[in-house]
Order: sequence, then structure tokens, then C-alpha cells
Amino acid sequence: MSSPDPERFDGMLLAMAQQCPGGVQELLDVLFSFLARKTDFYHGAGTAEAKKMILSKLEAHKKLADELHKEKQEELEEAERARKEKKAKKEAEEKKMQEEAMKKELKIMEISDEEAERIQKEIDQKNEVPMPKEEKKEVAKVEEDGKSAEEDDEEDEKDKGKLKPNSGNGGNYENYSFTQTLSDLEVRVPLKVSFPLKSKDVVVDFQKKHLKVGLKGHPPLIDGQLYNSIKVEECYWVLEDKTVVVIFLEKVNKMEWWSRIVMTDPEINTKKVQPENSKLADLDGDTRGMVEKMMYDQRQKEMGKPTSEEQKKQDIMDKFMKQHPEMDFSKCKFN
Repeated sequence: MSSPDPERFDGMLLAMAQQCPGGVQELLDVLFSFLARKTDFYHGAGTAEAKKMILSKLEAHKKLADELHKEKQEELEEAERARKEKKAKKEAEEKKMQEEAMKKELKIMEISDEEAERIQKEIDQKNEVPMPKEEKKEVAKVEEDGKSAEEDDEEDEKDKGKLKPNSGNGGNYENYSFTQTLSDLEVRVPLKVSFPLKSKDVVVDFQKKHLKVGLKGHPPLIDGQLYNSIKVEECYWVLEDKTVVVIFLEKVNKMEWWSRIVMTDPEINTKKVQPENSKLADLDGDTRGMVEKMMYDQRQKEMGKPTSEEQKKQDIMDKFMKQHPEMDFSKCKFN
């Protein structure tokens, strides 16, 4: 005869445990009170036999608990090793990708007054319409704090009411919080229970544009369409301290900030993201300049202002028009 399934009452016992704010001690009180009130456990075989039975069961299940604990620790250690390996691989790939993109983009760097003057002279010799050196300084000087105090005061109407990013450039919500870099996200979901959980008690389902997280048998804490696409094969999760689900998501588009995880949650103001918290300091000078330029152009577009390239073209045309007042530009259209 096969032994009964030891997990067949897990659903009922979990429900009982959730009704015991005092934790395991209160749950044991409930069980032993039931034996005292509804059975002859204490007197049927005698007190000594009852104690012996309890101790034997305790010892048997302690061995099982020790084995499960050891397996869980090994799983956590393996998951942590895998996470570190993936993180190192991802950072190496990201750096390589940014370096390759940098070769195809304009190299934005801070230059001294002497260098700017020398470059300006070379441009003046090659072109009829020189570019002012002030433009170079302005484009290169992209502040790492995201926006100046003046820009904060002039916050767009559409950004009013949006949440301020947390220290990890993400958001804090009632059921979870998240942080992010340009390439990935970390979502932390506390499962508010008074007893330790196992991985099998948790539901985590991530698809390319959908995320679901919760406790089995209960309404999900996160269930909705993602802000943008993720690389499902590079995503994973771990159960931290037996109460917190930690999820690692890799973005498909590695050059954007997410304003939220799922579309039903309030947005954070991505214009207030702090680049220094996004590992810009780890990039080499040229790659960092390219990323800063892209972020600067993105903020300009969000505010309805010209990008660095558009401003450059406009300044060149303005100077050309000043140098040639005899020409009529009234019917010209500039792209």
C-alpha cells in the first residue's frame, strides 16, 4: 500500500497558518487544543506514550526539515552563482555593444578652451559656415544629475503627479518596489506572511510583455502588461529570506528608462532619473559620452526642445543667415 501524500493537507494548513498571527507557536496551540477537545490523544494511550509519539514524530520530521533546508541553501547558492555569472556576462556584452555603437555615433567629450579654439579654426577653414565653439561646450556638458534646478521648476504639465524615482531609479509601490539600470530591472515583492515559504508556494510567471507574481491560492500581487519587452530566457527569480520574491528582468531595449513595471501602476518621472546610480561611472569616457548624449536628446524631446543635432543645425543656419542678410529666407523650410 502506498503511503498517503504528505502534502495533501498543505492548502488547509497554509490557510490555518495565515489565521495565526502568533506564528508557529499559535498554530501548535491550535493543533494541541484540537487533540485535547476532540480526541482522547492525551489519555487513550497514556501521557508517557503521547509524549513518546510526539517526540518520535518531531525527530522524524526534523530530519526531513534539515534535508529540505540543505537543499534550499544549495539552490540559493547556485542561483546566486548563476546570477553573478549572468550579470558579469551581461555587463561585458553591454559594454561591447556600447563600444561598437560609439564608433558609429558622434563622440561627445568635454574639451578645453584651447582645444575648442583649435577645432573651430579648422572648421572655419573647411566650411563657409563655421560652428561656434559655444555649441560644442553646450552639447558636451550633459549634467549627470539628470536636470538642473531650473528644469525641475519648469516641469512639463504632463509630468505633474508622476512619482519621484527612488534611489535605484525605480519606484516604490504598495505591493512591490523596483530598481533599474539602462539594461535591466530588479523587482522585490514581499509576501506578507508570518511563516517561512518554499519556492513551490510562490507563483512567478514572466512572458515577453506580461508579469504575474503572487502566493499560490491567493490573488496575485502583480498581474499585468509590462511597460516594454523583456528577454524571457535571461530572466529569473529567487526567494530571499523565505518571504521576499526577488525577480531579475533583462530589457530588450537597453537604452531607455522604464516609468513603471506594469501598465496599471502609477508612473515615475524618468526625467528625474539619476545617471550616477545607473553605472555610468563604470563606462569608458567615449561610451559614457555617447550614452549621456542619448539621454540628453531624450530629455530634450520629452520637453519639446531641439536635440543636440537639431540645435547644431539651427545654430549653423542662424549664423549663415546673419552672414548673408542680402538673401531672402522667408520661404525656406528647414528640417
